[in-house]
Amino acid sequence: MATDAIRDTIALAKLHEQQTDHLAKLLDQHVKNDIHFTIQLPEQDATASLVDFIIAYIEHVPRFIDATRSITSEANIREYAEPFLKLAEDFFLKPPEIVSQHVGLNELMDEAYLAHRLIEEVNDRFMIRTSIPLVPMDMTMSNLIVHSIIGEPFANELDEAVHYMAERNMLKEHVYETPEFKAYVALHQDNHWEKEQQHWPCLTDELSINLQFAHL
Repeated sequence: MATDAIRDTIALAKLHEQQTDHLAKLLDQHVKNDIHFTIQLPEQDATASLVDFIIAYIEHVPRFIDATRSITSEANIREYAEPFLKLAEDFFLKPPEIVSQHVGLNELMDEAYLAHRLIEEVNDRFMIRTSIPLVPMDMTMSNLIVHSIIGEPFANELDEAVHYMAERNMLKEHVYETPEFKAYVALHQDNHWEKEQQHWPCLTDELSINLQFAHL
């Protein structure tokens, strides 16, 4: 499975980090010099907390892909979600040139950001049409944190790449008229994703990092 290959890639990057502290050193400078004031970090071990957060953010991608395949397969609409899931996999297995200058967890952070932002974009567009997301995952807060860590203008370039790919692969209009899709939408408009929500805990709830907008 492609997600097994992604997990192997993540394991190698984590081993690289254990041996080199490459990402930790980059983040340590970030924390000291230019961390955005909206990001709340613990007073102790701030850099280690950021590394843990980024690893969890990266590891969330294969979990999300597997869970989405399961949910959409049960609903007989997997073929509609598959183009986006394949794109998310390819960000890791066939990285775009735009992220090739980074290594280890630093590179995987970029690739995970592309994957999470793609799903966020797809969910937003799906909600405009149906009033529900395609899948019940809200990574907005985590994506904002990673956007800040990646920094501008590079994070904006990644956002532009996501927008282009979402446009190119957007679901065709006839998809929304199929009986399977209508049943999928009706079911989750009624139950508000009660069963599926357990698959997607908010990372900012799990870890000691958050955003504070009080000063904006």
